[in-house]
Amino acid sequence: MESQMSQPSWLRFYYFGRAVFSIAWIAAAVLFRAQPAIVAFLLVIYPAWDAVANLADARVTGGLIANPSQTLNVAVSTVTALAVIAAVSHSAYAVLAVFGAWAILAGLLQLYTGARRWRRYGAQWLMILSGGQSALAGGYMIIQSIGSVAPTILDIAPYAGFGAFYFLLSAIWLAATANRRAHA
Repeated sequence: MESQMSQPSWLRFYYFGRAVFSIAWIAAAVLFRAQPAIVAFLLVIYPAWDAVANLADARVTGGLIANPSQTLNVAVSTVTALAVIAAVSHSAYAVLAVFGAWAILAGLLQLYTGARRWRRYGAQWLMILSGGQSALAGGYMIIQSIGSVAPTILDIAPYAGFGAFYFLLSAIWLAATANRRAHA
């Protein structure tokens, strides 16, 4: 992939792909919220996709060694997917707690990745903001997981929605910046 497109082009493609996946995931969550097997699949595939996406991004932008926050995010998201498999058979509360812990860790790692990329690519303030908001959302999910109202996949959908928003806005911002530079 690296030889086919520049790293700034890759980031636009990557951010757009992340947004599309999240939007599709939300649509599936809403449509299939009453189908336990599909809900379980969606709950596992979300962090698994995050692991794959971070792995691809790290490889294209210098490799796993050059991107320690993404390398750690790959591991955290993989472990989270496995933890969700275990939590699904336990309770919805456990699933939400796992997602909350993951959102905190993944958010802090995304915040660090965005800060590290700021000087080189620009437009990373959205990823920094998204990472911070993810960590806060994770705390909120953990609080909800100890509440009395049984959580559903729809309690996770807003988290995915904000992620989609930030990824899409980042892709648009980078595209607009590239367009301005091309016409300058």
